[in-house]
Amino acid sequence: MSEAVLFTASTYSHLYNFHRPYLAAFRDLGWEVHIACGGAGMEIPEADQTLSLPFEKRMTSPANFRAQALLRRAMKEKEYSLVVAHTSLAAFFTRRAAAGLGAAGRPPLVTVAHGYLFDDRTAPLKREIFLAAERLTAPQTDLLLAMNQWDYELAQKKKLGQRVENLPGMGVDFSRLEGREADGGLLRRELGLAPDELLAVYAAEFSARKSQSVLLQAMALLPERVKLALPGQGTLLEECKALAKHLGVEDRVFFPGSEPDMPRWYAAADLAVSASRSEGLPFNVMEAMYAGLPVTASAVKGHTDLLARGGGLLYPYGDAAACAAQLLRLIEDADLRRELGAQAREAVMPYGLEEVLPQVMSAYLSVVPGGAKRNPVFAGTAQHAGR
Repeated sequence: MSEAVLFTASTYSHLYNFHRPYLAAFRDLGWEVHIACGGAGMEIPEADQTLSLPFEKRMTSPANFRAQALLRRAMKEKEYSLVVAHTSLAAFFTRRAAAGLGAAGRPPLVTVAHGYLFDDRTAPLKREIFLAAERLTAPQTDLLLAMNQWDYELAQKKKLGQRVENLPGMGVDFSRLEGREADGGLLRRELGLAPDELLAVYAAEFSARKSQSVLLQAMALLPERVKLALPGQGTLLEECKALAKHLGVEDRVFFPGSEPDMPRWYAAADLAVSASRSEGLPFNVMEAMYAGLPVTASAVKGHTDLLARGGGLLYPYGDAAACAAQLLRLIEDADLRRELGAQAREAVMPYGLEEVLPQVMSAYLSVVPGGAKRNPVFAGTAQHAGR
């Protein structure tokens, strides 16, 4: 009987966008690959079996406890060799499902923290509620993988897993960013950008955490030749469009909606920006850095990790004037743009998929009894940071 792994996530799109290389890696090892997800269904070719879960964002929703029951039944029936849980909501209910099987009956379980939704600046009561959920599920977390220094240190200090490691994210497939210069030039012409106009780009869901409103306020303080592209969808999209109009910058801001081909935007852009409240290790910033774009980002976890060795400028989260001031430095100094762009490309190289995938797979297999020995291709490849 072949070994089987179960990947869980709050949405199909999360596994589709970030974890298909890992599903494929397990299949290449001869494992049976199952996934369990909420949200709109998607075909994920690397999955042998799919379980749809009724996840809802409100933690106390009865639907989430139904999802927990379905997960527990699946684990009991299949007797997985390994369960890997992604995203906060799914990770919590996956571990609660495993707890119901008892210590002897549950499979080895890895949780990947894609960025805790709290930090030192979070209101104390809210932070304690989030921490309580992590503490409750720590006994079922054989290995917790963090991807930025703040989350790693917190998880170690609070003992949020039986073992805690820090890895450089899930790895980004940088190959799709290669050779897009002509596409970038074509997009600039389609947008009507003059040679002396500078384009900044920030691809993100329109939500309170991503804080596009800060960038729109900063735009009102910047020269007319600066343009901003905000690809993405979300509940605050229309509100941001209205704010751009209110601030008088609507003719300088592009709202292209969901964009399946972000590499052409990075090729067209001169700068990358981010206004996020918190991050794990953001793919959008890493892709922009690989494209050689200097970054201006809020000084929050995730961003500070990526820019620790250069490549961009930081500003206090939520401070539109400070954001505009840092952007103005880049706008007025072409040499600084080139210098930071080169630094960004160099600094992000360790986060490429080819570098990271062996490390993550080795970590996953480390919780499976004899896993590394039975799958020697990944044995000894883990180079965990932060130990």
